[in-house]
Amino acid sequence: MRVFIIALLILVSNTLKCQDYDDYFSANPKADFPVVENRPFDFGEEIQYKIYYGFFTIGKGQFKVHKNPFKVNKRGAYKIDVRAKTTGMVDWVAKIDDQWGGYIDTTSLVPHQAYRIIKEGNYRKTEVVNYDHNSQMLEVKTKGKNDADFKEPMYYEFPQQVRDLISGFAYFRSLDFNKIKVRDTITIPAFFEDTFYKLQVVYLGKETIDTPVGKIRAHKVTPVMPDNKIFDGEDSVLAWFSDDKNKIPLKINAKLYVGSGGLEITGFKNVKHPINFDMSK
Repeated sequence: MRVFIIALLILVSNTLKCQDYDDYFSANPKADFPVVENRPFDFGEEIQYKIYYGFFTIGKGQFKVHKNPFKVNKRGAYKIDVRAKTTGMVDWVAKIDDQWGGYIDTTSLVPHQAYRIIKEGNYRKTEVVNYDHNSQMLEVKTKGKNDADFKEPMYYEFPQQVRDLISGFAYFRSLDFNKIKVRDTITIPAFFEDTFYKLQVVYLGKETIDTPVGKIRAHKVTPVMPDNKIFDGEDSVLAWFSDDKNKIPLKINAKLYVGSGGLEITGFKNVKHPINFDMSK
């Protein structure tokens, strides 16, 4: 269960505060921040999901862009939080309450800070990643269940336009899928934990899907998965994004070696553009 929900968060994906940024970042940043023209969301967007396994709902999730802008590294930033938690009977036997979030640039959608607050059974981990775009260095701080303070930070040099899971997900939504051909691969450079990697997603075309909020025209994609013992076969993980300017993540479905599961939209508010509902009978 733990691995399954983490995998879903990686594919999609408030209690910590931005502090001491003026001390950590250079006073006069020289980094290049190219403008992302098609910003698909705005302050206040919220999307709710159910997490399911087979026919059973085992949890709920939320993607939230906070209503107020933030100032980080002397630049405007969105604060985004993603949360997934178990519910009902599952909560008794395998309680999970994971939060992933970050502050991303309002102009270029690159990360300024990312954080994870992981609560899975008795396991605890808090991680904060600070990005200095002037020096192109990032700082990773972690602490576990029995740690009163953060451990000694680790530092890594990073290339411009690298993204973490949250900012990479936001940037993915900004792409113009209408300019991408079926079976083309989209590649986004990313950083996760202590590793730089290439997030690759294959575009599969358009289709209409039936969701709890209505029938919606969608773009269909599949991430390129490494060999693993969780997901079963090629295109084992499928994801659908709304075929409109929002590109809202609508659904993720995963074929596992034992059963199948995923997440599906159950509600939304404050989306930036009209959703492309299929009104045909």
